[in-house]
Amino acid sequence: MGKLTIRDVDLKNKRVLMRVDFNVPIEKGVITDDTRIKAELPTIQYVIDKGGKVILLSHLGRPKGGPDPQFSLEPVAKRLEELLGKKVTFCHDTIGSRAEGLVNSMKSGDVVLMENTRFFPGEEKNDPELSKSFAKLGDIHVNDAFGTAHRAHASNVGVAQYLPSVAGFLMEKEINMLSKVTYSPEKPYVVILGGAKVSDKIGVIDNLLKKADKILIGGAMMFTFLKAQGYKIGASKCEDDKLDVAKEILSNAKQAKVDFVLPLDVICAKELKSGTEKKTLNLSDGIPNGWMGLDIGPKTIELFKSKLSGAKTVVWNGPMGVFEIDDFANGTKAIAEALAEMKNATTVVGGGDSASAMDKFGLSEKVSHVSTGGGASLEFLEGKALPGIASISDAKKNVR
Repeated sequence: MGKLTIRDVDLKNKRVLMRVDFNVPIEKGVITDDTRIKAELPTIQYVIDKGGKVILLSHLGRPKGGPDPQFSLEPVAKRLEELLGKKVTFCHDTIGSRAEGLVNSMKSGDVVLMENTRFFPGEEKNDPELSKSFAKLGDIHVNDAFGTAHRAHASNVGVAQYLPSVAGFLMEKEINMLSKVTYSPEKPYVVILGGAKVSDKIGVIDNLLKKADKILIGGAMMFTFLKAQGYKIGASKCEDDKLDVAKEILSNAKQAKVDFVLPLDVICAKELKSGTEKKTLNLSDGIPNGWMGLDIGPKTIELFKSKLSGAKTVVWNGPMGVFEIDDFANGTKAIAEALAEMKNATTVVGGGDSASAMDKFGLSEKVSHVSTGGGASLEFLEGKALPGIASISDAKKNVR
């Protein structure tokens, strides 16, 4: 990996300032999905077991540069306490004398969660003064928040200017798994891309055209490619300003001899709602006006499954349809199930909606890796250097 990890440093009696990703959905004070909290438990428990003092930093949501009770991490502290089975102290201050006083009174094995880092406008601006204030809370910085690795913020990147920074177990796993599929994938290599927009995936497609054997396209982004080829797409979502880009990608795929696979049929409806009238239409016949494609159809599912056959590496990023509504979830579920059955392949699911889909269908444990970062995993697959990884100390440096 080339980076120092939490195993490389002495943690005994040290104040371990750990950037985690506790950006979880909360409705009326209740956490509706605690996957991200659970993902951080091994790193937190390791510090406790090694006699360190755990000081946790995280953001939650998008508060507008100041304290906002609806974005408080207090419910997270309560849930973390239940999951860890030990007391977690919540600190309403994130920096300053009271926060420093609390941290300095900690004993080995204690756990404190500080309030939302984004209550400070300087967090997202990577403000040096805020970074210094965070650094006063710790002796060592552990970056375990892969979900924010593509952002240079004060609590993940800025603070690493003032404290030695090492990777936690979650960050280490993300780097190792995504490096494997980005830089040295075992062939045959199949990539499945979905989601709403081609514009979100241009960089990924450009990079993967150099490596993948097949790229399968689903989700609303398929309609931009289909329209670029002259298909009638009815009222389906389409980025008309990206039709030329779509044509160029199709041409580049042909030149690179990559099997670029578009759907054969789609599930269509006039309205995006549960229980509405729907029908399966062959794309060769076109989609009539007023109808929109909301999922891949049965012929496409079988086509995609046949294209996955024999693959040694599979990366999936982006759902095949509007899986949040059960009427249009079948394509996404079928792809999730197909990956879960591929026991002889490395199967990596990008974060965001794809991760939510794996969770919804109870299949997260059946693939090699489900990334915790949507935007971060996409940028990694593009081959970009992520600031939240670059700021972690290189392995050749000794920080003991």
